Amino acid sequence: MEHGGRDGNLLRTFRSMAARRSDEPFLWAKKEGTYRPWIWREVADAVSTLASAMAALGLQREDRVLLVSENRPEWLITDLAVMTAGGITVPAYTTNTSADHAYLVEHSGARLCVTSTAALARRLAPALRDREDMRALLVFEGTDEAATAPVRTLDWQAALALGRDHASVDWSDRLEADDTACFIYTSGTGGRPKGVMQTHANILANVRAAADLLRRIELGGDDVFLSFLPLSHAYEHTAGQFLPMATGAQIYYAEGIETLSTNLLEVRPTVLPCVPRLYEVLRQKILAGVRRQPAWRQKLFDMALDLGTRRYESGGTLPLHLAPIDRVLERLVRDKVRARFGGRLKAMVSGGAPLNRDVGLFFVALGLPVLQGYGQSEAAPVISVNIPGRARVDTVGPPLDGVELRIADDGEILVRGPNVMKGYWRDPEATAATIRDGWLHTGDVGRLEPEGDLVITDRKKDIIVNAGGDNISPQRVEGVLMLEPEIAQALVVGDKRPFLVALLVPDGEFVTRFAKDTGGRGDLAECARDPGFVARIGEAVKRANEHFSAIERIRRFHVMPEPFTVENGLLTPTMKLRRPLILKAHAELLESLYARRG
Repeated sequence: MEHGGRDGNLLRTFRSMAARRSDEPFLWAKKEGTYRPWIWREVADAVSTLASAMAALGLQREDRVLLVSENRPEWLITDLAVMTAGGITVPAYTTNTSADHAYLVEHSGARLCVTSTAALARRLAPALRDREDMRALLVFEGTDEAATAPVRTLDWQAALALGRDHASVDWSDRLEADDTACFIYTSGTGGRPKGVMQTHANILANVRAAADLLRRIELGGDDVFLSFLPLSHAYEHTAGQFLPMATGAQIYYAEGIETLSTNLLEVRPTVLPCVPRLYEVLRQKILAGVRRQPAWRQKLFDMALDLGTRRYESGGTLPLHLAPIDRVLERLVRDKVRARFGGRLKAMVSGGAPLNRDVGLFFVALGLPVLQGYGQSEAAPVISVNIPGRARVDTVGPPLDGVELRIADDGEILVRGPNVMKGYWRDPEATAATIRDGWLHTGDVGRLEPEGDLVITDRKKDIIVNAGGDNISPQRVEGVLMLEPEIAQALVVGDKRPFLVALLVPDGEFVTRFAKDTGGRGDLAECARDPGFVARIGEAVKRANEHFSAIERIRRFHVMPEPFTVENGLLTPTMKLRRPLILKAHAELLESLYARRG
């Protein structure tokens, strides 16, 4: 990738790589059931043409462009085209409501909107009404159905035709490193999302440090990334888009989270950015599949898991008498597990939230290369990551090159470096509260190990202080609860209370099995009312409680009749619980758990 000081920008990095790899494949997407490539030259041409179209539509320097789309080649092309035209990209989640879009359009002051389908355009349309400064809506496909939008509407081909007829525009040699590249709006686990202003220097500092780190696994032009996390999230935007772009790797776009297992086998990625919730789901699926196998296969799997765990915990070695058995299990078990992920993974990089130690150890023991990292949108986003060859599942690794870490007196993690944001858009008060004396106050609590690795213990504002004054990490308790196969989601409560209670969402496969055994419909709401089902969940809670200290144990719980989802507003698009909203929505229920006798 392009090296240099702080004078680079993302466009120069892209242009340099496109010139070197001109006719090689870059972006891959499904068309008529088959993955087909866009070569670098085609992508570069489309970026230039679309930038000219945006200029023709009136986009000016530092104008914002709202981008609402699932992951696909046009996403990256649009992102780079906005920069080429001198604008600033404002990514938005496809799961946003019309009200969410209205807030982003108003708050960012977007002058142009880009979306992928007519369905998304219809949801976006109400946010564009009465916006006299909105110049146009570009829809990749299906503009006939989107024609009711209250602004000028163009499809992909019409936009490219407009660009070909307009004078070219190219800001790649005029953008400074400290110019804003994008606004990444926080996913909003609490109140209104804030617009994080990430500069070209912020993102490139992340990309360069990550690329240098991953050279240990020979990351380069032959590598394949599978993109399925939302590109509107800082993690995928940097690690899943700009990192492969800067290293000359190829990007395949998954069809959706529901087809991930199939796409893994088709694409056979070498690098897979993941979030912890996905690891938890994959672990449960693997274990459910093992339970359906003959007893002798289950025993082989358990042996592979046990020996892999022992090897990890002993620093990479096993007693001599166990080594031959482990080599056999490598072929009979671990190779088959790796094959489910395509068979050639160099790194599964976990970010976005803390990864439960037992979940990470599960995959490491099965021979998968898990590298847990840590970051925030405000840090573009990666702050630290485990180093290939010495990865530990109970830390998030040392800070990236150029990033400084300091632990405040109250345990809060402070960060300083070239990756720290310019600030929050239109919110100087929040900026001043978050960045003090050059240090980003993360709101996370942790400690530095003697070797320099960072350990995250909790969110500062989420720590439970019980009635006795004890500090309890809800994320740790929730993580252990979700290791039980019957439990898919857990929210633990107990601030200023004498004991902990939990809201629990059962695992879908467990619901199906219970309904089959009892003659029920397989409906979660029905099962949640069944005393026998609740008792089975209680047994899972009892098992989990064996791993807790007295103050961490769950005394009472409630089985939820529906899961926490993006659609009901209780889960972020990156699958993190919106804790304040859940507490507010179920305040009476939680009070009732404490009001019960016994």
